Amino acid sequence: MKIIQNNIFSFLIALSLSASAACQAQNGSVAEASTMEESEGNKEETAQSGKIDLSHWKVTLPIGSPKPINVSPPEILDYANHPTLQKYMYDDPKDGSLVFYATPGATTTNTKYSRCELREQLVPGKNNVNWSFKDGGRMKATIAIDEISKNKKGKHDKVIVLQIHGRLSNEQKELIGKKDNDAPPIMKVYWNNGRIRLKSKFLKNPDATDKEVLRKDAWGDDEGYNFPKKVGFEKFTVEIIASEGKMEVILNDKYRKVYRGYDMKRWGVFENYFKAGNYLATKTPKAFAKVKFYDLEVSH
Repeated sequence: MKIIQNNIFSFLIALSLSASAACQAQNGSVAEASTMEESEGNKEETAQSGKIDLSHWKVTLPIGSPKPINVSPPEILDYANHPTLQKYMYDDPKDGSLVFYATPGATTTNTKYSRCELREQLVPGKNNVNWSFKDGGRMKATIAIDEISKNKKGKHDKVIVLQIHGRLSNEQKELIGKKDNDAPPIMKVYWNNGRIRLKSKFLKNPDATDKEVLRKDAWGDDEGYNFPKKVGFEKFTVEIIASEGKMEVILNDKYRKVYRGYDMKRWGVFENYFKAGNYLATKTPKAFAKVKFYDLEVSH
């Protein structure tokens, strides 16, 4: 009887040890799976989203000497792993946005403010192929201001988030004896203290010759236009449509500003390209802005 009891006792101990080992193994597997899931999650957070097609854009940064640093395709396509871009152009894994960060710093020729801004390139890596209003162009973007500094008066600084910029062809540049191809921007879309503000150009002399029209000083700044409803720090969508003799800007698929007439017709002489990002309109040393892009689409 004692032998049977001892055998039963030994069997129970062995069974208990086996169950404990199995439980530990199972717990170890769960812990390992949890670690793997967490690791995979971290990988997702650090990988770039790829929601915005950057194959036809270069970016200008607010750093560099004597000129700002530019990164073009194909290097810009791997911006998440580009050591120079990581501070100024990066994904926010919380909402899938592409963030552009700028502070006062290096400036491009003919400008006084710095930027972290995309420049359209119809041919990747090249600036000399562009489009006219007759060709037509459309850009649509969903944007939000994440953070932005305030000025001495307590108002937020201004930032340009979208542009249509003019450009002289090489022939036009030579015709007027200019050293570069720079022409005025026909459209600047500002975030201005929570409101979307547009700035365009007008021809100062309606009787200007075709040659005179090419000069920057032939064009003046219009009085500007504020859309009636503030966007604040919420997401907003802006669409710009350029066509022969006409330009439209639409906010949130609801509010529309149309530019047409003589000025737009005369503007048809220029080449153009789209710009998008963070062009910080201040030189105050500690100023900064973070602009989020959720979508950016261009078509011609």
